[in-house]
Parts: sequence; C-alpha cells; structure tokens
Amino acid sequence: MESGDIPSKYQNVALIVGVTGMSGNSLADILQLPTTPGGRWKVYGVGRRRQPEWQFHHNHVQYIQCDMADEDDSQAKLSHLNDVTHIFYVGWVTKSCEAETYVENGKMLRNVLNAVIPNAPNLQHICLQTGQKYAVPSSDALGEIQEEPRFIEDLPREDIEDSYYAMEDIFLEEVGEKRNVTWSIHRPAVMFGFSPYSTRNIVGSLCVYATICKHEGQPLRFPGIQAVWDGYSEVVDADLVAEQQIWAAIDRQGKRQAFNCSNGDMFKWKDLWKVLSEEFDLEYVEFEEGSNSLEGMMSEKGHVWDQIVQENEILPTKLEEVGTWWYVDSILRNEVVSDGQISRNMAKSKEYGFGGFRDTVESFRFWIEHTRKYKIIPEAKAS
Repeated sequence: MESGDIPSKYQNVALIVGVTGMSGNSLADILQLPTTPGGRWKVYGVGRRRQPEWQFHHNHVQYIQCDMADEDDSQAKLSHLNDVTHIFYVGWVTKSCEAETYVENGKMLRNVLNAVIPNAPNLQHICLQTGQKYAVPSSDALGEIQEEPRFIEDLPREDIEDSYYAMEDIFLEEVGEKRNVTWSIHRPAVMFGFSPYSTRNIVGSLCVYATICKHEGQPLRFPGIQAVWDGYSEVVDADLVAEQQIWAAIDRQGKRQAFNCSNGDMFKWKDLWKVLSEEFDLEYVEFEEGSNSLEGMMSEKGHVWDQIVQENEILPTKLEEVGTWWYVDSILRNEVVSDGQISRNMAKSKEYGFGGFRDTVESFRFWIEHTRKYKIIPEAKAS
C-alpha cells in the first residue's frame, strides 16, 4: 500500500481536533454509526489533555494527546497522519482577554493545519467551528435595529476585536486558496451538549447546580435576569452541529460556505427551568428580583460537591472542573444576547440542502440524561 492510501475498509478518515469538547464528543459518537454519510469512518481524535475516563467508550477513536499551541509537538504528533481525508476543527481555548484568546487559538489552528495539510495527500475537506459571537453586534448597534434581527451569514462584520473574525481569516488564508481542499465554516448558537472538559457547557453546569440544590434541600432559584427569564432565546444541540459539519464535509452543496447553526426553534428559560426542576425533583420557584449570580452562589460550594462525589458512585471530580459558572452567568445575565433580540437565520443551511433541526426541550432532557449516564452527576432516584 502506498503512503497516504486509505485502508480499504474505510471510506473516509476523520481528524477531530478538540475531540473532548461538546462538538468533538458528538462528532466522535456520530462518526461511528453505520448510517453516517461518508462512512465507514476511521477516526483520530486530538485533545490537549489525557483522554478522560468519561470518553473511554469511544474505543473506535485513536486518541492523540497533543499541545496544539506547540509547533514542535503538533508536527511530532500529527504530521504522520497521512491517511486523513477530513479535518473537523472544533477546538477552542479561552484566555483572560480577547487578544490572548485570539493569539492562542490562532497559533493552535496554524500549527494543526501546517502539520496535517502537507502530509495528507487524500485530504478533501476541512470544517472550522467558530461561534455565535460572530453574528452578535455591539450593544449600541443593536439599539439602532428597529425590527427583530435575523442574522444571516453574510452580514458585514462589526468594528470590534473578535477572535472568531481572526480565526476565520487565518483559516481562509491557510486553506481557502488550496484548489484540492474544500472548506466550510460553522457558527453554532449557545450549545447544549456533553463534555465536562468544556468551558462552555451550560447543561452540565446547570445539572451540577441542581444536584447541589437537591443535596442541600434548597429550591432551584434562577440565577439570571428577568429579560432572559421572560424573553425568547435560542440554542443548538451538539449532535445537530456535528450532523451539519458531516453534511458539509460530504455534500458538494456544503463546500466553501459559512453556515449558522441553531435548533430552529425559540424558547423561554422560565419554561426550561420547569424542566430542570422536574428532572431533579426540585421545588420550582418563579423569577426573584435581585437574584445572585451562579458564580457567586457556587463560590464556596466546593466541599459540598466533594461530599456528593463521596456519597455517590460518580466520577471523582472537583467543582471547578464540572461547573463553568462564569459562562452560565454570561448567558443568563446578558440582556443583549438572550432577550429575544438575537436570532440566527437558518435559511441558507436549508437552501443548500441541510434541513436538520431539534426540539430544544427534548434536547435539554437528552443532555441532562447524558450527564447522568456518564456519571458526572448521580442517577435520578425513584420517587
């Protein structure tokens, strides 16, 4: 067999960069299914840390631990992957400020592309995931909009420093002119999915918060603001994001395009709060003015979580590992993003051939159950 040939039992070979994140975890799950387009897939998964115990069920994934911000490590760990046909770049790190975030993520992206592209002769397509912040205007600009905005992919950029702008520029610089490699860009809304390693896991964080309320016999109080409680919001299911990326990687209609990605429905957090209360058998309380932030409420609950871990057959974790309170606060206490003024238009995705959608309430329940299934929180007790 010549170097770079794909083994005959595989139709395509995927490299998931950021496999321990929510999108990466969903991609790893879906690519193993016999019904997935482009399959049967061989899958490499790249993460910065050692493969976590909660991901050991992905025994079909050849896991590679790599510091993608280190050029030498990237070359050493990734340059030999000469059978890769598709890259799904869904990795992301958050730093202390936007400038540092851009530098770190830009470095990671360049290192991965420079290690893989020259050494993978069968490479066909690269997906890049950025996010909803690309389509969110500044507060001043939003105030000038008279009608409810439906943000399309081709709106002009805001005059702001944005890591997603920079990432997409780097990506197109590295990939856009390569004639034999196609690309797609995916901009998901706030994501519902599963990954204790993710710094943006809102469902997992809310599950941990509800578990602590249950343990302490406290009602489930909403830690956000009234505009979010009463207003319309939107999210996207991590499996739907993965499905859109696989579609774009395989279908000719998905090439050289940027796509929004959301569930396609709108919801109110006060309704999801009832679902969360039911799932954890907690007292539901209406919105209370002057509610504390989740980061404030959880600041001294580390010992409580330690006790919960000790008393239940769940994975040993620390509270700071499974609760990203700052991120939940950024969603539930944000008047700009979550008061119904922002809506990602999915018309382009449908027009080009991807008609996937999710019911947000069912998505919420699904990922709560997933968090139980992999023993991040205790199993629900029979009433």
